[in-house]
Amino acid sequence: MCLIVFAWRPGHAQPLVLAANRDEFYDRPTDLLAPWDDAPGLLAGRDLQAGGTWLGIGADGRFAALTNIRDPRQPPIGRSRGELSTQFLTSSLSPEAFFAELSQRADDYAGFNLLAGNSHEAWFYNSWEGAPQPLSAGLYGFSNAQLDTPWPKVERAKAALRACLQAPEPQALLELLADPQQADDRILPDTGIGLNTERLLSSVFIASRSYGTRASTALIVQADGARQIVERSYGPHGELLGDISLNTQALRLREPALLDTL
Repeated sequence: MCLIVFAWRPGHAQPLVLAANRDEFYDRPTDLLAPWDDAPGLLAGRDLQAGGTWLGIGADGRFAALTNIRDPRQPPIGRSRGELSTQFLTSSLSPEAFFAELSQRADDYAGFNLLAGNSHEAWFYNSWEGAPQPLSAGLYGFSNAQLDTPWPKVERAKAALRACLQAPEPQALLELLADPQQADDRILPDTGIGLNTERLLSSVFIASRSYGTRASTALIVQADGARQIVERSYGPHGELLGDISLNTQALRLREPALLDTL
């Protein structure tokens, strides 16, 4: 049950500022943020169970981030949604062309939200709505419903992002993603998973014994194409495991200029 908030500001010195939490079972095997040997130019964490990614950056300024749609009534579908991010990041299609093609096969996947773009444009696709949309400049957020559905965690994270946009830094983005405050029962959504689980999932940062926020990611894109991405990893009960920080230079570069593990 993930969360993504971002400011899309074409023409700005920092056109994209994004903060995202990946929530997952702690025992699901995962690789940390790194270049992929089998996909030159792709920088992302990797779900080792299904092979895809929840968030990454690619060559030529590409970025993609994915969440599922929460509905316990939807039947399981075989294809992994994580492959959608990978497909865009390794594609040569424009965002518009990619989403036009994806819309013809979206039924192969359980419900998903996909944000994808490059240095010039950002698009969003909610598979239940079925209509890809180009995004104008603005501040957006989504979790496991639709774009800007006013779930408490989405609204709380958007407000925190707005407060640090004047001079965004990765550490400030990671701090807003670490907010453990659960929402009041009176404003919880009802997505069919029961009150106790709604409470657990209502916070920006989720921690429990078996399920929670596995990775927090801060991504800042500069107008010249340079990108800074930091991934902070967590274990059961929110135990901090470490940071990975990566900087890429201009858009013409297809490999990272720097990779640090802290």
